[in-house]
Parts: sequence; structure tokens; C-alpha cells
Amino acid sequence: MTGLPAFPTCPTVDVHAHLLLPRVEEAVAGHPALAGARVLDARRNGRAALAVNGPMVRDRIPLLTDPARRLAAMDAAGIDIQLVSPSPSHYHYWADEQLARTAHELANTGTAAHCAQAPDRLYGLGLAPLQHPRLAVELLDHALDQGLLGIEISSHAPGRELSDPAYEPLWTRAEDTGAIIFLHPFGCTLDERLDRWYLSNTVGQPTENAVALSHLIFSGVLDRHPDLTLIAAHGGGYLPTHIGRSDHAWRARPDARGCAHRPSSYLGRLYFDSLVHDPYVLRELVRAAGPDRVLLGSDFPFDMGTGDPVAALRAAGLPDADFHAVRGANAAALLPLARKD
Repeated sequence: MTGLPAFPTCPTVDVHAHLLLPRVEEAVAGHPALAGARVLDARRNGRAALAVNGPMVRDRIPLLTDPARRLAAMDAAGIDIQLVSPSPSHYHYWADEQLARTAHELANTGTAAHCAQAPDRLYGLGLAPLQHPRLAVELLDHALDQGLLGIEISSHAPGRELSDPAYEPLWTRAEDTGAIIFLHPFGCTLDERLDRWYLSNTVGQPTENAVALSHLIFSGVLDRHPDLTLIAAHGGGYLPTHIGRSDHAWRARPDARGCAHRPSSYLGRLYFDSLVHDPYVLRELVRAAGPDRVLLGSDFPFDMGTGDPVAALRAAGLPDADFHAVRGANAAALLPLARKD
């Protein structure tokens, strides 16, 4: 990477922070398919998790909706800049094309309006409906037209993995525009197997990250789109620290040779946030992906995030240059790729 600011003086940048957009939920309210989506969500998460999730989110609504409260919390945590993305609960990948367009346009304009309250400190990502691949390209352009830096996507859409050829135009458009793709799973397809003890999140989210990234790697998407800018939430899940098994399969089995190079070599083409909740795992992520490929992330302001991402990063005991790179220098070099005008 070139043009890095001096490490100690670079801003502290959190690339994993969320907001809630009430107008999106108003747009989908009452749709018959919404009830089915909620039943599926309940089945996947279990009653105990849903009973905790509701009050947890309600308690955080001011932080998720009020820019002034967000900025105060950033100041308290020593965060200079946030890359803000809608809560994944706004994906609504069940929606038909017309409703998906409406909901995701509202997500894009709402995120842009939120960030416009502090344009020097808040950068935004929009949404695009993966269930409608052609519309997703249009909504990526819509997000960029609002001054956002790219879009947030889940690990899959119903009936489609990220390796699906239908997404080739989306990857091409993102690559051509320099748009950021933020991969943040929502839900887990292991369903009732994870419906207790919040396994749907603690096990499900890292699994979904690993599966989605494996589809992108093994299918050759990253060979065809070497300049795609993709940030994986939650440290990329299980994949970066267990990539040796993927490398072994690539060497040992002809059916695992969908990509041109060993899978671990693609980690250096991706970005990963630092939210892994373990200093030793964070050190291994930095080693596996490279110190220039890990970015500070907090999952602000949800309970599965961290209120002090800088302290979590410091606990990893990285060399000073690597610490400051992850703290903000890497993001400071990345974000101008799609800088707001």
C-alpha cells in the first residue's frame, strides 16, 4: 500500500459500526412474506435468544439512530472515524423486486443522511438486494450516487451462494468503481442445530463467513476480479486461522482446484476486521492475512461487539507498526479509494 500516513498520527478508524433505519422497517411492515421471514428467524435463533435480542436492541436505539450520541460514544472510545453500515436486520432478502428496491433505496439515502451530520467522521455503506442480482448492481450505483463508499452484503441469498455466476456483474461493477463490499452475515443456515445458547451467532456467524469466503476463493471470483475491495466482518470467521485445511484440499484433490492458486494466497487480496474476541486469534489473523489487511472493527453498538476496540487490539501485543496499521493507517489508505466528494 502507498500513501500511508505516519503511523502514530493516523486517525483511529472503526470499519464495523451499524445504524438502524426506521423508514426501512416501515416500508416492509405488513408484507405477507415478512411473517414467514420472522418465523424462520425465530427457528434459527431460538426463543431464548430472541427474548434477549429485543431489549438489547431497544436499549441501543439512541446510539443506532442519533448521530450526536454516536459521536459522543466514538469520542469516549477514542475513535476518530466510523465506517457505518445498516444493521443486517435490514437486508430483507425475502422481498420481491419492487419492495427490495424501495427498502434498499431508503437504506442508502438514510445512511447517507446520517453520515452527512458529521461528514468528516462518518463514512457510510449502503445495501443491495442479493436475491435480485441485476437489481443489486443498480442499488450499488444508487449507494455510490448518495456519496456512500459501497455496500454491505450477507453471506448468501436464498438459493444463491456468492459464487453464483449471476453475481459476476456485481463484482465487475464494484471492481470498476472501487466500491467497498462489506461481507457481514445475517443468520445461519444450520437452523435448529444452533437454536440454543446463542450458537446461531457465536458459531453461526464465523461459519457463514468461512463458507462465503470459501465460495469466493474456490470458485475463482477473486481470480476474475483481483481488484475487488472486500472487507470480511468478524475477522473472516474460521477461515483465515484454519486456511491450512483449504490449502491441503487444493493440493490433494482435483475437485478443489477451482481457483488458480492455493487458497491462503487470497487472504492478502481481502480485508478483515479485528473483531475476533481473542488476542491470540487476532495475532494469527494478522500473520495469516498480513498486517496491511486487518482493520479495526467494533460491531458498534451491539452486545457481540466491543466497547473498546483499541484496547482489544492493544491486547494482541503486535509490533508498533502493525498496531498502528490496524488501528487506522490501513483504513486511512483504503477509504479514499471511494472518497466522498
